[in-house]
Amino acid sequence: MTMTDEKIKNALQEAGITETITCPQAFDIAEKAKVSRKDVGAYLTKNKIKIRACQLGCFK
Repeated sequence: MTMTDEKIKNALQEAGITETITCPQAFDIAEKAKVSRKDVGAYLTKNKIKIRACQLGCFK
């Protein structure tokens, strides 16, 4: 696990997010973990965490 993945994992755990996340929550996680939104999206995809209510297809 990379340092970026570890930061995202910790931020998700602090927020209590395990299975689904909204787009605004993902933006907040990126800001809190000080990583890019793209990195958060990749982490979520890799760990099968579903993104709900996504704005403009920011995450895939």
